Amino acid sequence: MNGVILASLAISLILTLALESGFFFIAGKRNIKDWLLLVMVNILTNPAVVLLYWLAVLYTDLHRAAIIVPLELAAVFIEGRCYRKYGENFKRPYLFSIAANAFSFGSGVIIQHFI
Repeated sequence: MNGVILASLAISLILTLALESGFFFIAGKRNIKDWLLLVMVNILTNPAVVLLYWLAVLYTDLHRAAIIVPLELAAVFIEGRCYRKYGENFKRPYLFSIAANAFSFGSGVIIQHFI
């Protein structure tokens, strides 16, 4: 099972970085420092969220939504806070964080459907 979790961590991080980077540029952002910030905050939050998700799934009887929602909300808050504090061109950092995470999460759900 450890290999499955490690693979999940790696795949999730790679997809998140690709999808949220794409979202960043589609949203009209071009500042390279802000893009590097996006990469760094996702390296900070994504593995933690995925690992906590798997630990909760494996060791609790909680419904998956009861696990996913608080974890995603925490990631959105942390990322939005980082964008607000360290970003150069994030006019609405929390809104950007919500939108980027929704895009990434939703795309992940669609991708899983076809796998």
